[in-house]
Amino acid sequence: MKTIYIVRHARAAGQPFHAPLTEEGEQQAVQLATFLEIRSIQAVYSSPFVRAKDTIAPFAKRSGLTVQEDDRLGERVLSDQDLPDWMERLKNSFDDFSLSLPGGESNQMAMERARSFVDEVLKKKEDRIVCVSHGNLTTLLLRLFDDSYGYSELFALSNPDVYIVEVGEARASVRRIWG
Repeated sequence: MKTIYIVRHARAAGQPFHAPLTEEGEQQAVQLATFLEIRSIQAVYSSPFVRAKDTIAPFAKRSGLTVQEDDRLGERVLSDQDLPDWMERLKNSFDDFSLSLPGGESNQMAMERARSFVDEVLKKKEDRIVCVSHGNLTTLLLRLFDDSYGYSELFALSNPDVYIVEVGEARASVRRIWG
């Protein structure tokens, strides 16, 4: 059985690629390290975004594991344009997974990216894996294993958040374990 811990990053000072963690987020990252250190993690993967890498850095340092950056864990870009009605557009993208806004990625495209990451990780020898991502992509990663995850569940996520996905021969189970 494979165990994947899907982690949403800690509180950050914004959405851009280089947005750092807030002071509270830095404290949350240390709490996350303590939370994960008893779980016999064998591999760590992270979005290349600064807030994701900084979220898992204290754990990686404590455990001696190398954080493997993977672009496929990067956040989904809704659009490259400023959208005053972005919340409505985001909801629409969960109603229509093929909806792609200008300069953006549809949920379907992001899920394909997430699926390729998961398929690759499931073939690796490590059985206990952490992957750190972002709200929208975390929701889509969870949806790969349980199709009940969608728009409402995205907004129920905390910063940080941790879900355990246990993948067996015939099925997978998803459970929130943070908080």
